[in-house]
Amino acid sequence: MKNFIIGLTLFLLSLLTKAFAQDTFEKKAHEIAIRIEKITLEEKQALKKEVDAVNTELVEGNLTKEEAEKKKQELAEVRAENIQKRVAVEQESLQELIQLKVDGKITSDGSDLGRGGTVVIIGSSNDSIGKNQTEIIIPSMKVYKGNDGKKYRQPKRTTSQFVFAMGLNNVMEDGNYADDQYNFIGSHFYEWGVTLNSRLIENHNLLHAKYGLSLMYNNLRPRDNQFFVVNGNQTDLVTNPIHLKESRFRNVYLVVPLHLEFDFSKPKIHDGETYFRTHKSFRMGVGGYAGINVKSKQILKYEDNDLKSTEKTKGDYNVNNFIYGVSAYMGYRTTSLYVKYDLNELFENNSIAANTISFGVRFDFN
Repeated sequence: MKNFIIGLTLFLLSLLTKAFAQDTFEKKAHEIAIRIEKITLEEKQALKKEVDAVNTELVEGNLTKEEAEKKKQELAEVRAENIQKRVAVEQESLQELIQLKVDGKITSDGSDLGRGGTVVIIGSSNDSIGKNQTEIIIPSMKVYKGNDGKKYRQPKRTTSQFVFAMGLNNVMEDGNYADDQYNFIGSHFYEWGVTLNSRLIENHNLLHAKYGLSLMYNNLRPRDNQFFVVNGNQTDLVTNPIHLKESRFRNVYLVVPLHLEFDFSKPKIHDGETYFRTHKSFRMGVGGYAGINVKSKQILKYEDNDLKSTEKTKGDYNVNNFIYGVSAYMGYRTTSLYVKYDLNELFENNSIAANTISFGVRFDFN
């Protein structure tokens, strides 16, 4: 009951906050409309005074009728131009207000975050920030100071991303899935890395070269109480005489990935300038990776006479010192589906060729 009351309270508070923010937005929009009306009234009143002065000069004989009409026309054109210029400024303020509302940057107290302060973001950010605002994006480790700084850095031809990927592993043995040998659901992979993304064509955003450095963790969990045993230059899966609660074989690789990325993000035009953006729409990449084996380790957990034990054994296990393969990803904005396949065999000189294949999800925090 207590959790229900807390949840209901938070829900009502969120509704009140949204309603108050909506009132604030409408209030600001109303203020802009009043200023536009005031501008029009001021310019019309000023024009009336000027026309009255011209009429006085006409009555006094200082101007002819033709001269008076011409002067009135000139004064009307000047005032119309003044109205257009002053109203354009207010219309721009209204557009900025609408964008702040769409981006969720209008706070409940009526202030907008664009005026200053620091915003910490987990995930992808919006296209623009406030003029004096500092934006810290945690995943991609980027700091933008002011909207001008963000506009300058974002469209650069080469940008950087933090990459995190995770998923499931399986093994292809002589070209066939080894489902009977490994637990696919329990065989996880993880990848952390930093990439650089370079636009290949100066005035077009489609093609990019994506390259960097990643750390890959590949885990395999054998089925049926099996574990790896080194027999000379062969590494075999054998059945353990003791019941294993867990059998896991881990390889850690340091790799250099390289992909040709197709990015369908549309450019943004601001103040007559074209800015090429990345990671704002559908993306796909094809390429590969190459690197070295950093560590191989086998982890066995079992119980023996009611005694729980964890055995961790490090060694080369005849694992190939080098890794290379092909990979591809396809997704929208930050998130993509990810597949990779090791062209090198997992073990050197084994009688059965074993190649690791991985399926997962990938996040590119731009």
